[in-house]
Amino acid sequence: MIQPQTYLNVADNSGARKLMCIQILNASNRKYAHIGDIIIAVVKEVVPNMPLKKSEIVRAVVVRTCKELRRKNGTIIQFDDNAAVVINQEGNPKGTRVFGPVARELREFNFTKIVSLAPEVL
Repeated sequence: MIQPQTYLNVADNSGARKLMCIQILNASNRKYAHIGDIIIAVVKEVVPNMPLKKSEIVRAVVVRTCKELRRKNGTIIQFDDNAAVVINQEGNPKGTRVFGPVARELREFNFTKIVSLAPEVL
């Protein structure tokens, strides 16, 4: 569950290291974002000499959450951290690599490019 003011790790090589969620898109009265939701975030920590700068506003899609995710077949998936991938307006990732596992549910939300770049899909 990601809510405003939540810090997230960045799971790609776009240049950011930490993001802070400031708004959940397409959610008029929802308080939390889950895996596959698009958020608006501010960059809090960056890698030197990269195109993204500190305090820049970006869009990101949540790929991992500490809160468990229950699937229809009864299995439960839980990750160790909250992580997101920085995306552009079309929904394509800004980075060229994705680090760490991502949930299979991203394919249902048409983030197939992120799923194909990920080393492991759970």
